[in-house]
Order: sequence, then C-alpha cells, then structure tokens
Amino acid sequence: MTTIATSKDALAQAKTRMEKAVEDFRKDLAAIRTGRANVALLDQVRVDYHGTPMPINQLGTLSVPDAAQILISPWDPGAVPLIDKAIRTSDLGLNPTNDGKVVRVPIPALTEDRRKELVKHIHRVLEDHRTAVRNIRRDVKEAVEKIEKEKKISEDERKRTLDELEKLTHSETKKIEDLSATKEKEVLEIK
Repeated sequence: MTTIATSKDALAQAKTRMEKAVEDFRKDLAAIRTGRANVALLDQVRVDYHGTPMPINQLGTLSVPDAAQILISPWDPGAVPLIDKAIRTSDLGLNPTNDGKVVRVPIPALTEDRRKELVKHIHRVLEDHRTAVRNIRRDVKEAVEKIEKEKKISEDERKRTLDELEKLTHSETKKIEDLSATKEKEVLEIK
C-alpha cells in the first residue's frame, strides 16, 4: 500500500483497490461452468509445454462452434496431446477428444447436484471477495485515522472521508453481489 497523505489519496486508493477486487471476482466467475460453452472456462488451465506451464489461449485459437462445444486449434500440432491431458487433469470435469489436429471439448449439461456444488462455490468466491473489499476498507480507514492523528486533516474531514469510504464499500460490495446473483441464475437455469 502506498503512503496516504490526504483524504483524497485515501479514497482514490480505496476505489482503485476495490475495483480490482470486483474485476478479479468477474474473472473468477467467468471460469465457472454454466452448461454453456465459453472459452473463459479454460483460462485457469495450464499446459506443460516444453517444461513451461502456459495458458491454452497462448498455444492456439479457441472458438465456440456451438453452445455445447469449445474447439481448440493449436498452432503446433505436437501440443494437441498436451492440451488434451491438461484439460482432463483439470478439476473442470471435462472430457476432450482430439483428432491429432484440433481438440474438441464437449460441454455436458450440468446435473442438479453439480449445479448445487457450483452455487456453493460461487458463494465461497463471493465471500472471499466481500472480505477483500472489507479488508481494503479497514486498511484505508486506519490510514485516514493515522493522518488525522498526525494533524494533516481535521476531524470533520476524517468523518467525511470515512462516510465516503463507507458509500464506496457498499457500492463495490453491491456490484460483487449482483454479479454473483446473475451467475447463480445462469448456473441454475436449465437449458
């Protein structure tokens, strides 16, 4: 955390850090399977390519030819079995097939049990990110109280800043909760 000299610095830093937490949550949600094909599902999968773990999107072109399949066309045909193996060993529960040139990843329909598991996972990720936002609020609040003790800001300015910080925290938490509710609805929706 950079040093905070004014209340404006404190709010700017809080906003930046909280927005990063929201964006991180958005990325985490994109990697959760909903029964509909989405190339973001494979963002977390790493392929051991020549001894270096690499994301799949750096080894080839990913596309979604239909709602139930992801197609991976590697630039190096030698990477096909490596990509296949990486997807199989990931915890996504996907079973890819390959013809030596491309890897096809069928996205099976979600079972009711799997949907419930995914909703629980979404709630865990949501709580982690809510906690991150609250920790940012705590850090910034402590920094504002410190600069008030150092007589750099008045008590009124501290109160105003903390009120703004509270509004910002509430706003960013609401964004996270809205994203979570949308994703939960998507997971529970039966196609």
